[in-house]
Amino acid sequence: MRKTTFLAGTLFALACAVPALAATLRVGPAEEIRTLSEAAMRAQDGDTVEVVAGEYRGDVAVWKQKRITIRGVGGRPRLLAMGFAAENKAIFVVRGEQAHIENIEFVGTRVPDRNGAGIRLEAGALVVVDCRFIDNENGILTANDERISLTVRGSEFGHNGAGDGQSHNLYAGAIGLLEVRGSYFHHARVGHLLKSRAKESRIYYNRLTDETGGQASYELEFPSGGRAIVVGNLIQQAGSSENSTIVSIGAEGPRWPVNRLFLAHNTLVNDRPQGVRTLDLRKGVSGVLINNLLLGPGMTLDSVEAIRRGNASGTSADLAASRGDELYHLREGSPLRGAAAPAGRIDEVELTPDAEYVHPLQTRTIAPDVWSPGAYQTTPGARTR
Repeated sequence: MRKTTFLAGTLFALACAVPALAATLRVGPAEEIRTLSEAAMRAQDGDTVEVVAGEYRGDVAVWKQKRITIRGVGGRPRLLAMGFAAENKAIFVVRGEQAHIENIEFVGTRVPDRNGAGIRLEAGALVVVDCRFIDNENGILTANDERISLTVRGSEFGHNGAGDGQSHNLYAGAIGLLEVRGSYFHHARVGHLLKSRAKESRIYYNRLTDETGGQASYELEFPSGGRAIVVGNLIQQAGSSENSTIVSIGAEGPRWPVNRLFLAHNTLVNDRPQGVRTLDLRKGVSGVLINNLLLGPGMTLDSVEAIRRGNASGTSADLAASRGDELYHLREGSPLRGAAAPAGRIDEVELTPDAEYVHPLQTRTIAPDVWSPGAYQTTPGARTR
């Protein structure tokens, strides 16, 4: 009897130690699971939720699983808030350990405190790939927790903001890491195109452009300082912008052990005729400014105390096109071609880009023989990889 009991107990312990096999749950009007809210209740750790393309109205969910993947299939599903929000916060509230969300559109979140989000990240590590955030009070909003990390790749943020200047296309709180690559930010409603209080922010190869009729405030703001690495981006301020500053760091006082801005190989454009401040670098924050291309009236980095080299001002005569997606590429005969300084590494941060943004929502690998200031090294018509 003792031997049987011991064996049964051992087998039970072994069974508990082996994780259950991950399952794939399919959501759609013709599937067994018809709503995301039901899928969120049924999904277990490690599962994948496939969402069939279509419109999901007022279908909001809280995801608590330790590991979860949620992806659109057969096209891009559109999640329309329609006055609903999980926990009065967002279309998706995420608070597990690891989550991956891919190929989904989040539209129209509004809540009483005017902080409604497409996604509200409250815990863990979230990766967002190939998603759209349109007409929410915040596209993505995070909690303030250094253990949180947010990675965004190939995604679009447009027309988000409550119009109060306190809500933004993307708003990362005091988290450990924000990384954004190959994404498109435009037309924030009075708030910023991208705002981050993260300990470290890595902003690579994106298009942050307020464009015609834009009313965004800053294009990039890091109010709490931190280590902000901004490499290879097109950053443009609209003529109708509400604020004269394009990039700001440390405006509310630096709070992290390291507070430094690395601004390298970006193309910064001002279309605002009333005046501009290219960079607001506050006390307590150091700067590294290398090989940035400045276009438009009033653009300068000369007044900023920082390590500076290779930054250049250009005019329309230096550009390869007068309009279109390749507007800000340098033409072959421009004297700025090949005029970049060696970028190299500073504080273990590599400042030489290995890619450039291609509109819409793509990047191409680059390895030019000679380097030019700005985000674009290729000539128009180069192939995307």
